[in-house]
Amino acid sequence: MELRIPQEVVNLSSKFLSAGYEIYLVGGAVRDCLMNKKIYDWDFTTNAAPEATLKILGKDAFYDNRFGTVGYPIEDSSRPLEITTFRSEFGYSDSRRPDNVKWGDSIEEDLKRRDFTINSMAIRLDGKKKIDCKDIIDPFDGQRDIEKKIIRAVGDPVERFSEDALRMIRAVRIAGELEFNIEENTFNAIKMHAGAINKISKERIRDELLKIVSSEHPHVGMMLFHTSGLMDEVLPELSKSFGVEQKSPGRHHIYDVGTHSLMSLKNCPSSDKITRFATLIHDIGKPTTYKVKDGVITFYNHEVVGARIAKNIASRLRFSKKDSEKLWRLVRWHQFTVDERQTDKAIRRFIKNVGLENIEDMLALRVGDRLGGGAAETSWRLEEFKKRLIEVQKQPFTVHDLKVNGNDVMHELNLKPGPKIGEVLNKLFEEVVEKRIENEREALLKRLKEIS
Repeated sequence: MELRIPQEVVNLSSKFLSAGYEIYLVGGAVRDCLMNKKIYDWDFTTNAAPEATLKILGKDAFYDNRFGTVGYPIEDSSRPLEITTFRSEFGYSDSRRPDNVKWGDSIEEDLKRRDFTINSMAIRLDGKKKIDCKDIIDPFDGQRDIEKKIIRAVGDPVERFSEDALRMIRAVRIAGELEFNIEENTFNAIKMHAGAINKISKERIRDELLKIVSSEHPHVGMMLFHTSGLMDEVLPELSKSFGVEQKSPGRHHIYDVGTHSLMSLKNCPSSDKITRFATLIHDIGKPTTYKVKDGVITFYNHEVVGARIAKNIASRLRFSKKDSEKLWRLVRWHQFTVDERQTDKAIRRFIKNVGLENIEDMLALRVGDRLGGGAAETSWRLEEFKKRLIEVQKQPFTVHDLKVNGNDVMHELNLKPGPKIGEVLNKLFEEVVEKRIENEREALLKRLKEIS
């Protein structure tokens, strides 16, 4: 198998070779080459010290850390190439970053510090456009683990996770993305030390979580997240939903709440990460509102309780204000009714509650919810509801959508600025909403004269 090297990478490697240094392609790029996947992240390591790397790459390169990583921006990419000096690391008092870094002498020494065997391989670059993937430096049998479809820590997994506890979530995320299993000793180490994840910043945890839900097989990753014990630490509210039954007369659900949440995530058609996360936690209020009466299970107001929990989770994981608001809206209003007897006013209220910009995402959540509960993807009522949403959006939503404004009111009624202007506009708006008059300028001006 051959790896075709982009011209900018060829140019990069040629600079190092001309200066008398070695440079290697490392990490996920090598793994993806072996798996015949498209390579998105090109990461490199070299025996050149950071200062030498800066000199080789010139004024465009930058270096602002103590870990030997030099950034090198390239055209048509939002992410710069990263070139890191061979290094060894010592002491991880915060379970995140090494206390001491020492520049290394060999690629083999550098690969020892990496997380998983499938990420601890390297290919030496020789300035050519094509490289044979057989020429791989693989001291920890990463190729064998790819063949076996397992995630295995380099060396002692407890040591690897004590160096950076976020690696536990990364193991889960990569396993989910690739549909691999986590090797037994590695998985047991995660279960034993899951509590160490609390030493990691919430922002880093959030980013890994959103990568899991954004992946091609998000439910696989989230199930591993649950069975590893990491969910108990990061999303205990969701953990509590596993084992909460929903089956009762008249209910279509075939799974407990937790499993239904994962299956909903699996079937959510949206690629938006916040929509997917909302789909995962949309029923998070059910364990709190669970009741059984006369053999019937109910979860009254679970969407209200769930919205409060969603807001707490968003705050805890440091979501942005915009993402927090969207998450809250999707969870709060996901239990919407689709009924052919609904009035336009009711549908308008739904649109205002959800937010016009979130309508498509809410419908995607509903599809995931239906399929995740064993129902069909849609129903004739849901399809009619979608048509009604389109029709209702053609109507004005606020006074500002009227085809007349305050100046028109003052001119037609000979009024001065004041509260009376707003009263008249509100009256016109009410009549348009109730379809007693069309939102057409001539019709509205005529009505103004009648009001006078």
